[in-house]
Amino acid sequence: MPVPESAAAFLAAQVERLRRVNPKRRIVFPEGEDSRVKAAAERLQRDDLITPILLKAKNGVGEQESRKYARLYFERRRAKGITEMEAAEVVKRPLYTAALMVAAGDADGFVGGAVNTTAETVRAALHAVGTAPKVRTVSSAFLLAVQNRNFGHNGLLAFADCAIVIDPGPVELAEIAIATAATTRNILNAEPVVALLSFSTKGSAQHKWVDKVVEALRIIRERAPNLRVDGELQADAALIESVGNSKAPGSMVAGRANTLIFPDIASGNIAVKLVERLGGAVSLGPFLQGLAKPANDLSRGCSAEDIYGSAVITALQSVHAPV
Repeated sequence: MPVPESAAAFLAAQVERLRRVNPKRRIVFPEGEDSRVKAAAERLQRDDLITPILLKAKNGVGEQESRKYARLYFERRRAKGITEMEAAEVVKRPLYTAALMVAAGDADGFVGGAVNTTAETVRAALHAVGTAPKVRTVSSAFLLAVQNRNFGHNGLLAFADCAIVIDPGPVELAEIAIATAATTRNILNAEPVVALLSFSTKGSAQHKWVDKVVEALRIIRERAPNLRVDGELQADAALIESVGNSKAPGSMVAGRANTLIFPDIASGNIAVKLVERLGGAVSLGPFLQGLAKPANDLSRGCSAEDIYGSAVITALQSVHAPV
């Protein structure tokens, strides 16, 4: 199946956006010895898009920087009982070195996960970079480019949360939706149209799983009254105008959604992989939401092209990172 036109157009647009950013963003790669990472970094540098920093397992940073990062990590984690000696050992691990470089302002973002698991990558980001002010829920979003450009924003959609929060409660679901709306606005460069997905549309089924989504909608409307959001909606009602008009008449979201919020990680993760494998979509991510500064994950099955795209988006995220 051919690569969707929406994917190529999206990446080209992000590259052009990044060319206008000055100075060039410094993106650190903790898995700098991986051949895919090397190839992506070389291309990013050749295209004059970012300043890549590649870390190696045994020769990451100099002794002076290592001491600085160990001190920073100790200050951030001392309340959790970590000792200075333990902090000095932790910063020898490239994932943590990369995350601490971002935290210290020595890099603008990091991209890891080509070799390390999502759990390892997210843990380093949480412990070293930390969350943005007032954020309680760190989540993730995949960006999907589908074959049919009538869906979403010219064939582009955000899916969340498909990688981190396993079974969000109503408050967490609301926070995921608000964070993903910001991702849609800042990265897809589109006004978010947010659908809270369920197996029910507007009371067509009764269950505690439906109640969770209904309560999340109430919280979102209270916290973000200007956000264009609706739920609970079945996937077809969210995406197809005729179905949306039939199942949810009067909804400003049904049939128009570009931001899909799943009620749990199982449904979200399954949906991403089905759309990608059966529908011929291209997925990028997961991109972490709610961190103080950009730190993003990769699939261990990623290609150099995937790493290239993720680095471009990470650099753009740093433009919108919380102050």
